Amino acid sequence: MNPPANLPLWQRMLFRRLKFLGVLVALVVAVLGGSYLFAPQWLLRAHVMRQAMAAHVEKHTVRAGDTTWSYYEGGQGPTLVLLHGFAADKTVWLPLAEQLTQHFHVVIPDLPGWGESSRSPGDYGVAAQSHRLQAFVAALRLQRFVLVGHSMGGAIAGVYAAGHPQGVAALALLDAYGLKADESDFDRTILAGSDPFVYDDRAGFERALKLAFLQPPQVPGRIEDVFVARNRRDRSFIERTLAELRQPDDYLSLQHVLGNLTVPVLGLWCRQDRMVDPSALDSLRNGLVQAPAISSSLLNGCNHMPMMEKPEATAQVLTGFVLGH
Repeated sequence: MNPPANLPLWQRMLFRRLKFLGVLVALVVAVLGGSYLFAPQWLLRAHVMRQAMAAHVEKHTVRAGDTTWSYYEGGQGPTLVLLHGFAADKTVWLPLAEQLTQHFHVVIPDLPGWGESSRSPGDYGVAAQSHRLQAFVAALRLQRFVLVGHSMGGAIAGVYAAGHPQGVAALALLDAYGLKADESDFDRTILAGSDPFVYDDRAGFERALKLAFLQPPQVPGRIEDVFVARNRRDRSFIERTLAELRQPDDYLSLQHVLGNLTVPVLGLWCRQDRMVDPSALDSLRNGLVQAPAISSSLLNGCNHMPMMEKPEATAQVLTGFVLGH
């Protein structure tokens, strides 16, 4: 549709520009709609890239030991190394990293076998992952860093810190796995013969979210399908690794090394954690007989994912702990 010829020139120019913008908007809507329907993984990737940009971190890779590691790095200041939990990846830290890179240099790897890091046949239990972590630390030439671990990553972080006290300045454990604790909803689900970490459809994915989040994020259906497809692809690895973690040596791997920890330790839990009961904090405090300083904090309004549900509060507690030690 062309503007009437009797309109002033400026009005005709404005009309053409508005027409162009309308066509552009329609094109963007069509592309986004097509991506959502036919390539939702592109939208998810774009969302993660936006989060990484907001957090001021960049993605890198390095070969260390038997693994090609994918990791985020950014920020200036004391170094924090952040380890994710079971069936997760480095992206879960991005909301927290946005708060931390203002004051710290952060390194956030995909643990071997997870996310974009490589996977090979072998053991992916806590001790084996701790050994692989040393190769990663050496490859990046990290010196005197604060090690932060969530859930399974907490057990790996604790075992690593007990074995490498010269390189770890302080240890922060967020809803960490591997401690004695009261039975949780997750424990009862596993004992009943159901594995919440594996699912075949959107309903299963949503059940897993409800077990980990107090207020599960609203995920569009086609994006849920991306996570379901990933879960199906990784199912044998998830099941095998969970079986390793449920063995006695791994199930209490962090508990077994508490007496050897000689660095300041922070225990941070969500009060409503349904996966690792907050009673684990008592085991942590009672077992740290050589730690020079012990801090603990309980957050309200979150379940098992404080870095995603309460990133500001988590950053405040973590920042105070790091700057204090």
